[in-house]
Amino acid sequence: MIAAAAGLAASAAAQDVQSGIQAWQSGRYDEAVRNWRPLADRGDADGQFNLGHAYRLGRGVPQNLNLAEQWYERAARAGHVEAQAMYGLILFQNGRRQEAMPFVQQAAERGDARAQYVYGTALFNGDVVARDWPRAWAFMTRAAAQGLPYAQSQMAEMERHLSDQDRSRGTELARALERQ
Repeated sequence: MIAAAAGLAASAAAQDVQSGIQAWQSGRYDEAVRNWRPLADRGDADGQFNLGHAYRLGRGVPQNLNLAEQWYERAARAGHVEAQAMYGLILFQNGRRQEAMPFVQQAAERGDARAQYVYGTALFNGDVVARDWPRAWAFMTRAAAQGLPYAQSQMAEMERHLSDQDRSRGTELARALERQ
């Protein structure tokens, strides 16, 4: 009975998230926020991520980058991939690279193209993480394969420095990442 109640609660939360997304896409930002806030307050990662997005953009709520960061952090710590990427990238852009890198790495490993680009660049340069050119090539390859234009230009730059062996190992790693 408890499992059934938990299932119904999860289903209701998913419906509220979806209702908020539909309102958001229709430009009804206040309504979207009203759908997401109770979920976010109860710890729903989708609600937290979406509320962070609302605060970052100032839609349905006054723009507040500090609150956006806090909501992204909550969702990221709950394992929300997009939130991990957003939170990690915000921290990275704000110069908090050491703190950012675990979130960027998690998001990169779970397939976020922007995080793959940042993580691949960090691995290539040895910035906050140990230099690892095959892994850098692998993550940059995955970001480029998802259509990130600056990943493609970064690969051209990396190619000038990597040995054939490093590129080959990186290509194998990229294939492994794709299968995950």
